[in-house]
Parts: sequence; C-alpha cells; structure tokens
Amino acid sequence: MNGPEKNKTAPQAPSALDPEKFRFCLKKIQRRQWWLWSTAVAVTLLLTLCIASFAFPGLVAQAQSQTTLDLSIAVRGLIGLVLLFNVYVIYQQLQIHRIQYHLSGQLSAMDRMEARTQEVYKLAVLDALTGLHNRRAGEHRLAEEVSRAQRHGHPLTVLMLDLDGLKAVNDRLGHAAGDRLLQAFAEHLSKGTRGSDVAVRLGGDEFLVILSECELDQVCHILERLRGLETQWEGERLPIAFSTGCAAYRPGELPGDLLKRADEALYVNKRAARESVAAEPVGRR
Repeated sequence: MNGPEKNKTAPQAPSALDPEKFRFCLKKIQRRQWWLWSTAVAVTLLLTLCIASFAFPGLVAQAQSQTTLDLSIAVRGLIGLVLLFNVYVIYQQLQIHRIQYHLSGQLSAMDRMEARTQEVYKLAVLDALTGLHNRRAGEHRLAEEVSRAQRHGHPLTVLMLDLDGLKAVNDRLGHAAGDRLLQAFAEHLSKGTRGSDVAVRLGGDEFLVILSECELDQVCHILERLRGLETQWEGERLPIAFSTGCAAYRPGELPGDLLKRADEALYVNKRAARESVAAEPVGRR
C-alpha cells in the first residue's frame, strides 16, 4: 500500500476547552506566589539588618538622649514599614489563594466534562464490543472519503469482510466465545490496516475497511496479514476464517452504490467458497 504507516489512535472528541491552559496559569501563579514569599523574607531580613545597624552603634557609644530619640524614631519607622509590607504580602497571598481555588475548581469541572464528552463520543462513534467504528460513523466517513476522492481524483477502495462459522461457534461454545472471536478479528483488522484507513463493524459478523488512496490490486497486502489467524477460548483453538468482497470507487458514484458493489462481490465469493467445499470429495476434507 502507498504511503508510510501511521500510528493508530482511538478517535478523540473535539474539545473547545483547554485544561492545559488552566494548568499553565496555575503554575504561573505558584511561581509568582513563591517569588512573593521569597521577596517578603528577603525584605524582612534586610530591614532587620538595617535596624540592627542603627541600634548597635547607639548601644556601644552610649549616645546622648537626642541621638537616642532620633534612633528610636528611625527604628520605629522601619518596624512600621516591615509590618506594612508583611500585611501587604499576606493580603496578596490571600488573593492568590482565592484565585488558585477558583481555577482548581474550574479545572476539575473541565476534566469531568471532558471525560463525559469522551464517553458520549465513544458511544456515538465506536462499536461497544470491538472498539472499531460503528456503522453510522463508518457511513459518514465513507461519504467524506468519496467526496475527497471525487474532488482530488484519488483512488478509493472499500473492502467488506464476513466471518465464517460465527454462528457455529455461538451454538457450540456460547455467545461469549463468539464475542471473543469478533474481538480478536477486530484487533487483527485494526493492526493490519494503515492509520489512514478506517475499520468498521457494520453489525453481526460483517466488517468494512475504507481504504483511502488505495488501488484495488493493493488490497491483497491487507488480506495477507489476516490469513491464518486464530484465537483461544478456554484452551480451545478457534480459527478465524472470513470471506471478502471489494470494490473500487468510480467517479460520480454514490457511497451506497459503492457499498452495494462490494457487498455483491462478497456474496459471490462466499457462495463460491460454499460450493467449492460442497464439491470437494469427502476423503479430502
């Protein structure tokens, strides 16, 4: 397939809110708060040293009463400045703490809202069992890819897959085993396609892969990665077999018509496989 492989990630719901900005603001406030405390301590130490420098000579020289009075006034003024500065620092700290509390509350609310948005988005877009896109999301994406292929002239191929023997597994081992088979196939399907491709569970045992910028003859590369798969259920090996049908987009074709041609190809291949098994001699099965 053309193009480099891309990392696959689960679809993310778009978010108008940005919690990272709030966290950045909180960090700035914390840095400013640290700077304010550091400044307060430094100024207090400096003023204390100033007071000591004024007081120490007077105590040593036993200055006259007027000098002592002037010194006392100066000392009281410095003490007053220290007290005023400390009151200002405390006031600023209270304001900063109030802002931090408000921003923390908003950030918590945004995190809860984002989590709920992601859950709602996943319910609307993803298949609950396999984690692939659901039918509605797949049809929407196919319409977008058809529009893009029509606009830019890019190739577009759709691949339909149908698991063989799922009903037999459900009847023999229970639906839990069948669910495990579906999940294992979905995991391999997701890993076997490019990041730009879209894997969809249409429902039941039917899957769809939307292959953007992919020619019809390149589908074999995906199918090679899906051959010979199996999973385990309670110590029993469960082979993963499937039938396929694919169709390449024709200019001007509607998405529904493209899917219909792929589905018809799937039906033809599935019927041919059944007839081949039925015609095979018993001794060679």
